Amino acid sequence: MTEFAGRLRLGVNIDHVATVRNARGSAYPDPLRAAKLAEEAGADGITAHLREDRRHISDADIEGLVERLTVPLNFEMAATDEMQKIALRHKPHAVCIVPEKREERTTEGGLEVAREENRLAHFIAPLREAGCRVSIFIAADPAQIEAAHRIGAEVIELHTGAYCDFHAEGDFAARDAELDRLSDMAAMAHDLGLEVHAGHGLTYDTVTPIAALPQVMELNIGHFLIGESIFRGLQPAIAEMRRLMDAARA
Repeated sequence: MTEFAGRLRLGVNIDHVATVRNARGSAYPDPLRAAKLAEEAGADGITAHLREDRRHISDADIEGLVERLTVPLNFEMAATDEMQKIALRHKPHAVCIVPEKREERTTEGGLEVAREENRLAHFIAPLREAGCRVSIFIAADPAQIEAAHRIGAEVIELHTGAYCDFHAEGDFAARDAELDRLSDMAAMAHDLGLEVHAGHGLTYDTVTPIAALPQVMELNIGHFLIGESIFRGLQPAIAEMRRLMDAARA
């Protein structure tokens, strides 16, 4: 069983800096510059999702991040042969396996591990052998957590999207029920020896209850911080999230 240790880590996802850049087909704004500013603001890691269609992060972005980051890179990717080859070439600190559908705007749910257990076990084995920490992005569901444990993942990232959506819709009973589910599943995963992360859709208004879950060791937050940076600047936006996380944990 892992132990609770250290402060709650913040991983900053820079995907949507690349979304803005790609909207004009220019070189600006530069995701690598955003990553370095996030480092300076206290981010404990940088997350980037290289999608099959390259809609935001590009191969060149990944190469630049690997070369220049001084904090860990969390490389989000689908479970495809192409992405496995890219991960094995760069050997990022962490690889987070996520579901991916070409037509979706953003990742809509957790990975279906239980139905693809054998394939995923074989898929992640070379990544682990290469020294990458393997994380599985899943819904707060016991069958998925148990399957992630069986295939040899070291980390799970609990999908907080439903919790955040219920909050935004004002359905507080459903929100609180989802928070209870996340709490129970974080405890279950911890008891299995998995490190627990969480993310998707978190904002200043929703982060505190998730940050207060003692088993959660890392939050990965991107879209909200990039949006908030338009008004505050990236470093102040990250600093405020860091403050809320620390206050929740205290």
